[in-house]
Amino acid sequence: MSGNALSISRPISYCEIGWIVLPMRSPVAELLSDLAAGLNGLGLPWYLFGAQAAMLYGVARLTADVDVTVRLPDKTANQALVAGLQPHGFEVRVYDVGFVERTRVVPMVHTVTSLPLDVVLAGPGIEDRFFARVLTRSVEGVTVPVASAEDVVVMKTLAGRPKDIEDVVAIAASQASRLDVDYVREMLHDLEAALSQSDLVPAFEQALARSRREGASR
Repeated sequence: MSGNALSISRPISYCEIGWIVLPMRSPVAELLSDLAAGLNGLGLPWYLFGAQAAMLYGVARLTADVDVTVRLPDKTANQALVAGLQPHGFEVRVYDVGFVERTRVVPMVHTVTSLPLDVVLAGPGIEDRFFARVLTRSVEGVTVPVASAEDVVVMKTLAGRPKDIEDVVAIAASQASRLDVDYVREMLHDLEAALSQSDLVPAFEQALARSRREGASR
């Protein structure tokens, strides 16, 4: 490079007032941009859930993990999904046929950012209800289908780890009256019946009560 050359690591654009430096997207947004290009190009329904979705609904979390659910057409091999995403910068972290069949999760990595991506393969039943309520959100200019706040709460309550329950509290506090708590209760009742559990609704009610107490104390 010559001594007069200008090195610019950020994207630039020209407008009437001259050259301007555009804000850089975060690594997560870069991943989502490439993922959207790949999955939309394949014509596959999908949605963002997990920590990244929770952050869109008011959770303060420092994490780069990205979780999405994808619906494959009947009799479509998992390898077809992997092959379709490879041109967009995604590789399988570890492909274990037994693990994928047992968990319905394909662990991948975005090679440009080195961020992990977990692709959950949708099955029939509850995920049909999640897909029916998907919302479109903009993540740093990237259009992304996202599970609804209520469905993220349902998923987090079902996961049940301490950090998941903390996310439920944060989402309930942030969404306040916008959160359809009756829908959440109905979904959790159905899950309790399907899984022979009785602890999901009480866990949600405790988290909801906490969110209201903490909101009132602010």
